[in-house]
Amino acid sequence: MSDAADRVRDLLEHVSEALGLDADVVVDEEGRNIRGILEGDDLGLFIGRHGTTIDAVQHLAFKVATRDVPPSAGIRVVIDAAGYRDRREQALQRQADDAAADAVRSGRPVALDAMSATERKVVHEYLKDRDDVETYSEGTEPDRHLVVAPLGS
Repeated sequence: MSDAADRVRDLLEHVSEALGLDADVVVDEEGRNIRGILEGDDLGLFIGRHGTTIDAVQHLAFKVATRDVPPSAGIRVVIDAAGYRDRREQALQRQADDAAADAVRSGRPVALDAMSATERKVVHEYLKDRDDVETYSEGTEPDRHLVVAPLGS
């Protein structure tokens, strides 16, 4: 395991301990991708309201992993807990499907609630191959949101 992955493991263990969580830390490294996972029960405190805490920890993990690495190295760090990332991605895809259906049916753009850049990217990527809608972001952080707009026939 690389120094970057070890630093991610150390960070996750430190945060888990500081929050008083009974969790196991698993870090996998595949090429330039590092995935840190907390496994255990009652990890809501680590995930935080609307994923704010886990997103902040992911940002810190990226910073510690790439501390001595040039940006061109393309290292990607993902932090997950109790399957949160997969559940959130599925929820975002359902929202995207609903918004796309509403936009096509009404002929008007549909704005989703404010979300993080990571979540907006999930929706952009999910809808990018559709030929009946387009997506774009509007607003400024922290209220930046994604808009799903119908495309003319």
